[in-house]
Amino acid sequence: MEKQFPITKWVDENGNITGEDYKEMVTEELARTFYQHMIRIRTFDKKGISLQRQGRIGTYAPYEGQEASQVGSALALETEDWLFPSYRDHGAAMTFGHSLKNILLFWNGRNEGCIPPEGKNIFPPGIPIATQLPHAVGAAFAEKRKGTKNTAIVYFGDGATSEGDFHEGLNLASVFEAPVVFFNQNNRYAISVPMEKQMKTKTIAQKALAYDIPGVRIDGNDVFAVYFETLKAMDRARAGEGPTLIEAVTWRYGAHTTADDPTKYRDQMESERKRNETDPVLRVERLLKNNGWFDEAWAERMQKQAAEEVDAAVAEMESFPPADPADIFDHVFAEPTWQLQQQKQEYFQAKKGVPVWNQQQQ
Repeated sequence: MEKQFPITKWVDENGNITGEDYKEMVTEELARTFYQHMIRIRTFDKKGISLQRQGRIGTYAPYEGQEASQVGSALALETEDWLFPSYRDHGAAMTFGHSLKNILLFWNGRNEGCIPPEGKNIFPPGIPIATQLPHAVGAAFAEKRKGTKNTAIVYFGDGATSEGDFHEGLNLASVFEAPVVFFNQNNRYAISVPMEKQMKTKTIAQKALAYDIPGVRIDGNDVFAVYFETLKAMDRARAGEGPTLIEAVTWRYGAHTTADDPTKYRDQMESERKRNETDPVLRVERLLKNNGWFDEAWAERMQKQAAEEVDAAVAEMESFPPADPADIFDHVFAEPTWQLQQQKQEYFQAKKGVPVWNQQQQ
């Protein structure tokens, strides 16, 4: 199956274009655009980890190492398309136009964090694994029924392919030829479980065969391959040819979340090796330098601008009052059920130090 689903690569680890057919399309302007976006979201990611370690936001899911997959795919979207992220895809959401402040508010427990800017179709991050896939299919099918050319892209990890929602989503999209792109970032670990312990299949792309839709396997650290292959899938969807499953083979350097210790289940020396050899940002930098397109002063200005933008978003986020725990209970139904009222009472009594068993006796 690995031969049937080879990995597509446009630019190799040393920044060299891999084929004559790609040379006209790998331009200086596109390379600079990709580099700028990847620096921007990497700056945000590093700040997110720092904020969590300082106790200024809650648990945070880092994506460093997966920047090419998120930037390349999100830049392939058109303005009125839909983006359905998992909890690790705030880099893609930022690239598509989400507010940095709101993303930070989400990680700080405020409901405002789920609200995208006006005119942007960005779904709240899917926390339960794979639940966003059927949602994306529904949105895409609705666009088809309305007669638009809008598409949806939905992000998920390798672990999500072991969930029922993955199979239900692909099946439904296949049957109704929904204009949706299933974008899998295969970073080889579902929290602590390596891919070979999750599934017998050698690739995720081959799972498309069961639903008679195209399956594509790409180097997820090559932003050019990601961008152009996602564009192809989007063009198919807009033309009424249905969904595509893309497997972007990549790697996350750090923990699953800031509540996790990756040294317990994998050799972190592998991450350091990949950081030096296959890093997506370094690959574009090498491409720029190989072609005489790299400007040191420009790169420094861009990094400074990214840091200032992120710092400004942090200041905005921290100007909000702390999240109200009552929101968890008050915004589920128009009229709270008795179970929610009881849970709310127990929670706030527990915060006062009253044990639940004592509350029940009272």
